[in-house]
Amino acid sequence: MSILEELKWRGLVADCTDAAELAKRLAAPITLYCGFDPTADSLHVGNLVPLLALRRFQLLGHHPIAVAGGATGSIGDPSGKTAERQLLTKEVLDHNIASVKEQLAKLLDFETKQNPARLVDNASWTKDVSYLDFLRDIGKHFSVNQMVAKESVRARMEDREVGISYTEFSYMLLQAFDFIVLCRDQNCELQIGGSDQWGNITAGIELTRKKLGKTVYGLTLPLITNADGTKFGKTEAGAIWLDPKRTNVYRFYQFWINTDDRDAIRYLKFFTFLSKEEIEALEKKHAENPGPREAHRALAKAVTDLIHGPNATTEAIRASEILFGGELKGIAESIFNEIVGEVPTKEIEKAKLDGAGLPLVELLVHAGLCQSKGHARKDIEGGGVNVNNVRESNFQRAVTASDLLFGKHLLLRKGKKNYVVVTAK
Repeated sequence: MSILEELKWRGLVADCTDAAELAKRLAAPITLYCGFDPTADSLHVGNLVPLLALRRFQLLGHHPIAVAGGATGSIGDPSGKTAERQLLTKEVLDHNIASVKEQLAKLLDFETKQNPARLVDNASWTKDVSYLDFLRDIGKHFSVNQMVAKESVRARMEDREVGISYTEFSYMLLQAFDFIVLCRDQNCELQIGGSDQWGNITAGIELTRKKLGKTVYGLTLPLITNADGTKFGKTEAGAIWLDPKRTNVYRFYQFWINTDDRDAIRYLKFFTFLSKEEIEALEKKHAENPGPREAHRALAKAVTDLIHGPNATTEAIRASEILFGGELKGIAESIFNEIVGEVPTKEIEKAKLDGAGLPLVELLVHAGLCQSKGHARKDIEGGGVNVNNVRESNFQRAVTASDLLFGKHLLLRKGKKNYVVVTAK
């Protein structure tokens, strides 16, 4: 398939300028770019669709440029926002760009000799442009009437309480300036981005035509929402980040494995590089019997492999198995630590486990899994209690220091899903 055919099959084309002409132009390698404003020191899963699209272009021989918004990020894009962004300092932006560059190296190939990806910062071509020069050379080509008509601007102007500042109103001009500079200096002919970027992209296309007399193109990708209409990438705990210090690998893997059944195949198309044949085979199995969750596991493994590497994925899978009663023998402490904090925890004085130890019925009450020792005894005798994922039926069982995992943890489970990690201090 051509790159456009693949993107369409994957459901990744929201809109594009002059589709027929773009299809012809893409018959040969093209230089394209996608911008991201470094508003944090990590990308999140919501950034993946356009950045993976850059990678799809690269795999088919095209030349991708990732543009870090050192300039635009200091202003803030009003697109899709109901309030003005907090302005960031240059030091914060520089730190964020440096941090994100490491993540981009996992998504794009900067080392290949044929068509290496490039990372540029739009601050490099805006910092020396004076305000008067920008108004004369760029601003004069924009009609305020046209700018106000753009969806991202109009939506904010219609909100009388929030409105839009002149700063954010000017964002469109800065992004358009990026396109003309990249076209002039890097022979860039295509900009891609989320569908909320359509107004900014078309502004750049028009500016490039007026200033350089060149035809360039725009292609937007859909903004992803879950089947229930909620925003993709948001959970009760917040955004799902690519940096494991912000979202650990276990939680990252679990985010994908817990995908709604209705979204599993869509997300395989959006977020993985599995082939059409592989995805269609998973789609057939999913339609016939979604119970085994093969599509979910393939999705979680592919994305976690991509972002964190196969070894980290293996550890996340092993950690997941622990919470389904998996064998704990030989488990690495690093893997076990992935689930600590993902389940309720309770501390206990280590001295209470010395010698004869503490009766299990008392420990279950202390952990909050049972209301009373009598209740705990019934649960144990009924086969509903597990100690370190081993079923315990002896209500007279005592727990001692020798039961502690890594000399400090004990995993208690009542029923199928009620876990508590007891940590001895």
